[in-house]
Amino acid sequence: MHRRNARIFKALSDPKRLAILELLRSGEKCACVLMDQLDLGQSAVSYHMKILCQSGLVDSRQEGKWTHYRLSPTGCSSALCLLEQLITPAQ
Repeated sequence: MHRRNARIFKALSDPKRLAILELLRSGEKCACVLMDQLDLGQSAVSYHMKILCQSGLVDSRQEGKWTHYRLSPTGCSSALCLLEQLITPAQ
């Protein structure tokens, strides 16, 4: 359980990944769009997307040679619940 939770916080602890999440708020984006908008190379985008997908915050789908990414409603909801649990005093 703690490993899964740590993945979420790892995903949220990098400025580039936060920028990616911000871009995905407006909808699904192709990796090529993320590369252009963030001025990152393909390997850097792949690295950050791997972490975001492993955390459950982002879902991906393949279309031809490009991967498309979108926020995961389930993953984002789980992350929100986790944070709420951790900052709510125990009764």
